[in-house]
Amino acid sequence: RGFNDETIKKFALGYAPEKRDAFVKEALQRQYNPELLQKAGLAVERQGQMVDNYRDRIIFPIHNNSGKVIGFGARLIKNNEKAPKYINTPENELYVKSKILYGTYFARHAIDKADECLLVEGYTDVTSLHQAGIENVVASGGTSLTQDQLRLIKKYTKNLTIIYDGDAAGVKAAMRGLDMALEESLNVKLVLIPDKEDPDSYVKKVGAT
Repeated sequence: RGFNDETIKKFALGYAPEKRDAFVKEALQRQYNPELLQKAGLAVERQGQMVDNYRDRIIFPIHNNSGKVIGFGARLIKNNEKAPKYINTPENELYVKSKILYGTYFARHAIDKADECLLVEGYTDVTSLHQAGIENVVASGGTSLTQDQLRLIKKYTKNLTIIYDGDAAGVKAAMRGLDMALEESLNVKLVLIPDKEDPDSYVKKVGAT
């Protein structure tokens, strides 16, 4: 995806090794509570043994509004038909996915300044647009858009622009989001990008302007 060091550092992007228990071993050694590791979705128990849940995946930490990590999105690197492309943290006391937008912590000031919020679908869309200098952007990330997420946007601005993928599923999700945003009395615009493109690929093609 061409992320530079600055972007990787800013969003604290990481990698979980392929080894069965690389993370679990390290975490237990550092006295992390085994029960909490499972509750946070970082470890699972298989045949009475704790193993890593996010093996060989790129890790996107999900921050709350004050910048604390409350969950993770883990993206598969290799093509594997049997495994889901993304695994997200299971819901727990801290992580309620319907009430969280990925990137809010990094976008708050830019949304306030521009008086507009751009809404995309995926983690990589947020990080790519940030790298291109477009910072007033958040993602619904691994969940269908919810009223709670729209209310969160409304705290910062009344102006919402939805930029979803150009394929049929993206258009359908965008239309649904449009209706919901109108119900929340947001001023909403829809950007339709060409089929087979997503905000990440499109900004690389046409530039930020």
